[in-house]
Amino acid sequence: MDFVHISSSTNSRYKLARSLLSRRGRKKQAQLLLEGVRLIKDSISAGFPPALVFFDPGASAEVRSFVERAHISGVQVLSLDAELLAELTDTVTSQGVVAVAPWPNILPGDSGLSVLVDNLRDPGNLGALLRSAAAAGADQVVMLPGVTDPWAPKVLRAGMGAHFRVAIRQARDRAQVTTWLGDAKHYLAEANAAMLYTEVDWREPSVLIVGGETEGARETAEWPGVQGVAIPMQNQVESLNAAVAASVMLFEAVRQRQA
Repeated sequence: MDFVHISSSTNSRYKLARSLLSRRGRKKQAQLLLEGVRLIKDSISAGFPPALVFFDPGASAEVRSFVERAHISGVQVLSLDAELLAELTDTVTSQGVVAVAPWPNILPGDSGLSVLVDNLRDPGNLGALLRSAAAAGADQVVMLPGVTDPWAPKVLRAGMGAHFRVAIRQARDRAQVTTWLGDAKHYLAEANAAMLYTEVDWREPSVLIVGGETEGARETAEWPGVQGVAIPMQNQVESLNAAVAASVMLFEAVRQRQA
């Protein structure tokens, strides 16, 4: 199957894709740049199919098969010089395929379990946290100012499709957080807290607050009514990374709610 080939960086569709590498561009276009077959398939299976796919004609048979199926399903597919495609990716070894997909607008659920992220800056950690939140059935993941951009390519890859399965919301300030999260009890994951996470009644409307990797929570630690909760550690291990700690606590909430 032959596809229209792009060999110039001045092509309008290529320039659109390039603009999505920046936070400002993503917000302006309300679109995302997805890299790799798996992530693009995740967007399709979740109901957010791409509007445009670029691929390297020298890519693997898997990629060729995928773009041919995408083309048959109605997606616009364009082949692209390898050098130009490399400008759309930030992985060491690219699969040779990227897609322009819609920014998912997912409404929060109503189970009464949410995650609030404060001062988390590592893209891989945030992506993994989003994946755990989606898997645990969290209603939403709310982020305070200062958290790394959840829609950046590295976070998208680490999330492995979670962005298309859980509501992700970026709050302007505490007032907006209160509007979104209501009167639910707030629990801050904190290594030295006196209360253990297993002592929390997660069946009640609850918010799990997750802070940064080194400095912890910057703002929420000072909020009234926030209760610190800890995971007991052995062998003189001081803490877990943010995504792992959140996963442990979220699935304790799942366990209690299913009991």
